[in-house]
Amino acid sequence: MTNSEFPRRAAMAFVLCVLPALVVLARAEAVQSIKGAPASFTAECSSCHMAYPPSLTGKANWRGIMAGLDKHYGVDASIDSKTQQEISTWLLANAATSARQAAASPEFRITRSDWFIRKHDEVSASVWKRASIKSAANCGACHSGAARGDFNEDGVRIPK
Repeated sequence: MTNSEFPRRAAMAFVLCVLPALVVLARAEAVQSIKGAPASFTAECSSCHMAYPPSLTGKANWRGIMAGLDKHYGVDASIDSKTQQEISTWLLANAATSARQAAASPEFRITRSDWFIRKHDEVSASVWKRASIKSAANCGACHSGAARGDFNEDGVRIPK
C-alpha cells in the first residue's frame, strides 16, 4: 500500500466499521432510557397513553407537562407530590439535550416540535386521521418498538 492510499483506506474503514457501531450505540441508548424508568413513570404515564421516552423532548417541555398535570391535554392526570417529584426528576435527568429535540414546543407537545414535524414531513394529514392511527401522538401505531423507546426508521410500518 502506498502512502497516498492509506488515508482513503482509513476513511473507508471508519465508514464501514466505526460509523455503524456508533449508530447502534445511539439506538441502544434511546432504548435503555425507558428501561431505567422508575415504576411510577410506567404505571402513571402508560395508564392512558404510551409512556414517552424522556429523550424525545427537552427539559422545558417536561417541566411544562409535569406542572400542568391537572389539565393534561384536557384530562386531570394529577398525581401525589412524591410521585410527581420522582417522575419529574427522572424525566429531567434523561431529557433530550440536542438543541433540536430540547427546544420548547407549542403546548409542550412532542408532536408539535420542529424536529418531530421535520422527521414526519412525508406523512400526510390524512394518514394521522386513519382509524388505525388516530393521531400523531400514537407512536406505537407505526413504530413497533415505540414502547421500548425504539424509533428506528427501518421498523416503521404505516397501517392502512
